[in-house]
Amino acid sequence: MDEEFESGRGGTPLSKKTSEASSLTGSGSMMYDDEHRFSNLEPILKREALNVALAKDALLPKALKPLFDPNDPKIKEDIIRIIIQYLQDEGYTSSSMILQDEANVKMKNMALQKSQLRKMKKAILEGDWIEVEKLCTKQTFRYQKSFLYGVYEQMYLELINGQEYQKASSLLGKKLKPLESYAFPSDGFKDLCYLLTCKSVNDASTYQNWNGVSATREALVDRFSNILDLESREAMAHVNTPPKRLLDLIEQAFQFQVQNGKYHPKVPPKIGTVLEDYECFVLPNALRHSFRGHKGNIKSIAFCGEEGQLIVSGSSDNTVGVWDTETGENRAFLRGHTARVWDVATTRRGELIGSCSGDGSVRLWKGSELSLDSNQTPEAVLKGHEGDVYTVYFHPGGNHLVTGGYDKTLKLYDIRTGQVVRTFEGHNSSVSRAIFNPRGNLIISGSKDSTIKCWDVLSGLCVKTFSSHLGEVTSVELNSSGSMLLSSSKDNSNRLWDLALGKPIRRYKEHQNTSKNFIRSSFGPRERVIIGGSEDGFVYIWDRDTKSVVQKLGPCDGPVYNAQWNTKQSLLASCGPFKNLRSKSSFGLYCPGLLKEQSLVTAPRIRWCG
Repeated sequence: MDEEFESGRGGTPLSKKTSEASSLTGSGSMMYDDEHRFSNLEPILKREALNVALAKDALLPKALKPLFDPNDPKIKEDIIRIIIQYLQDEGYTSSSMILQDEANVKMKNMALQKSQLRKMKKAILEGDWIEVEKLCTKQTFRYQKSFLYGVYEQMYLELINGQEYQKASSLLGKKLKPLESYAFPSDGFKDLCYLLTCKSVNDASTYQNWNGVSATREALVDRFSNILDLESREAMAHVNTPPKRLLDLIEQAFQFQVQNGKYHPKVPPKIGTVLEDYECFVLPNALRHSFRGHKGNIKSIAFCGEEGQLIVSGSSDNTVGVWDTETGENRAFLRGHTARVWDVATTRRGELIGSCSGDGSVRLWKGSELSLDSNQTPEAVLKGHEGDVYTVYFHPGGNHLVTGGYDKTLKLYDIRTGQVVRTFEGHNSSVSRAIFNPRGNLIISGSKDSTIKCWDVLSGLCVKTFSSHLGEVTSVELNSSGSMLLSSSKDNSNRLWDLALGKPIRRYKEHQNTSKNFIRSSFGPRERVIIGGSEDGFVYIWDRDTKSVVQKLGPCDGPVYNAQWNTKQSLLASCGPFKNLRSKSSFGLYCPGLLKEQSLVTAPRIRWCG
């Protein structure tokens, strides 16, 4: 066993950890007692753990609050300037001129608005109510109902204060009455009416603290400062925009994402798009756990739900194993099948586990509350096939599943009733794999007759047949959008199909898939790589676009039947006849103490324990 992985974590060697622990005490000796093992180390280790935690927190990016208001007119103007500059730099002269013209129109409107705001503020403070009434008809103020009510209220109170009751009555009926709903406080309009019978403004309860003309004019301006404030409405012209400002801001954003990402590349990455946030592309390269317990070949594996906190395995020992991806411990062995388990699957949330077997049945198990101590019984046993059932797959809605088997048919089951809803016939040999598309309206199946068929769920008709493979089809998988199909065949190839075109666009080779085993493949991290098993004992990882092999994991003790990637856990799981399940992940997932410059995105070598 390699020293580096003696701890089972792929991190610091045990011998190194021991020497480091000894150096903390100042000597190589350790004091033992019955109640406190390594008692002299306990306070030191606690202090060191605290220091590590504090250092880690200092490196973590804190949640940032918004640093600017995107609705701020000044910010909007700056963005327009930057866009105009970029268009001019890139030669889009006409577009930049059109945008500049539109911006100039807005600038002129803002200049006019600024002038009107200045005039309004001056007219209110000087009591020039004729000018105020003229300005109130302008676009700037016409729809500011609360402001208009406040202005007319001030005019009215000054008329009452000057005992000009006839003008006040006219103003009350023509101007204030239509704006009654904007009165503040709500009963203020009633007091305005009451003032027509009073000798002083202070006689009404709402206005008993009225401080005279000058003070209330200033109070009115302060009250509507958000409208009359001129400081935030400076002109757009004559502002210097730094060269290439847009590109500089984008560069800063990506630099921040690279520095604060979960993984850190050794070589500066090349950003391919600004429409998505940067995410360091990682490949699995180190063994995390080796799950042991099955007494026969492990035919299939599946992460339990999209979260992937559990892994489900099906074995030739007639059992279904459930494993914890974090600890590597076995949660349960589900027993009930009387022949080998060919395939396992789970619903999206992982609440149900499905298994199919050589005994011709499909069994459904609860995905939660699993325990080694409990006697697990299936929730349902679905029958209908004649002979082995090779594949099981849940519908995206979670209420149906599809199966395929030795009898050359596919069957659609309603999980709630346990009944066969529809049988699909058309293959000339055993069905090795069947899946749903993301929308759930299509079933895609691969068969030993070397064909791939697409079936309409509602009608049960075969709507498309692909027949480019020269050997038995052992697996089919779809990408997340359902636009690309990945197939494996015993012609020693995995093929990527464009479903819209209906033809293969890439072929992946160098692995081995010719014997009687079901060798399967699937999409890997971010769907930029293809991962698959092989009879030579390696897990192969291909670049999806270049078709080249970028990583080989292994060797294992025999053929690798299947390999599955889980995005949430950043884990790759593979299985084969070596009586254990192997799960791999990139460094950093389980060694968070690694320095940034030590983090790896690809590994020059692979280490295994076993």
